[in-house]
Amino acid sequence: MTALKTIQIGSQTVAYYESAGDGPTVVLIHGNSSSGRAFQRQLESPLGQAYHLVAIDLPGLGDSQPVPEPESVLGLRGWADVVVKTVAALGLESPVLVGWSLGGHIALEATTMLPNLRGVLIFGTPPIAFPPAMEQAFLPHPAMASSFNAELSDEEMRAYVAAFFRPGVAELPENFIEDIRRSSGQARAAVAGSIRPDGYTDEVSIVGGLTVPLAVIHGEQEQLISGAYIAGLTMPTLWRGQIQIIGEAGHAPQWEQPEQFNALLDAFVRECNQ
Repeated sequence: MTALKTIQIGSQTVAYYESAGDGPTVVLIHGNSSSGRAFQRQLESPLGQAYHLVAIDLPGLGDSQPVPEPESVLGLRGWADVVVKTVAALGLESPVLVGWSLGGHIALEATTMLPNLRGVLIFGTPPIAFPPAMEQAFLPHPAMASSFNAELSDEEMRAYVAAFFRPGVAELPENFIEDIRRSSGQARAAVAGSIRPDGYTDEVSIVGGLTVPLAVIHGEQEQLISGAYIAGLTMPTLWRGQIQIIGEAGHAPQWEQPEQFNALLDAFVRECNQ
């Protein structure tokens, strides 16, 4: 795995993985109860040599622990603020943001604070308005409750990870389970705590008003997110004019089908930097 580094953002130690590439910058933002390790198959692929990939561990998750000031760094706006400050502290100019699941919501929140942004790619992320149409945006899966619960049993952790992949996947990646086990329950609870009037910016309005390219990738066998809901949104800068579907993949296509995912990411970053 790519070496782990850290940087101090105020009182918070932020961990991140950085590839050796010196091409355009791509900032990778992981999902709930996960870490930058979720992007291992991008960091260690030829993409990592072609581009400057930076995968941040969000506070309370991965190795960005402990959290001295949870009230200021947890939740959608707190995490987005940390991402923006990390981008600035690392001197990352004109990045493309890539967000998976919760990370996609954070990426959309961060677009309002990054004037030199080149583009945004989200996957496993249904942009939500306020009030959110949760029943339309998310599929009715029993594992959804685990994403908000502070305490999870081993059985719940495994069921949650199983929901990341297409149905029938027998062998679950241990690093995904380990990341849930070491994640802060406080951080998980902060996801639900963000769904309030001052907890996030209307994401449907964000995607409707973006002036940079927006790529949306969707696993064909997604178990958690409604592709039909996303397809019904107005997204004027949608890359290639349509959602990019990856077959034989669920909520985590970057892990299940890395070659297809990486090809799309490569093409998108190239076009954003032309």
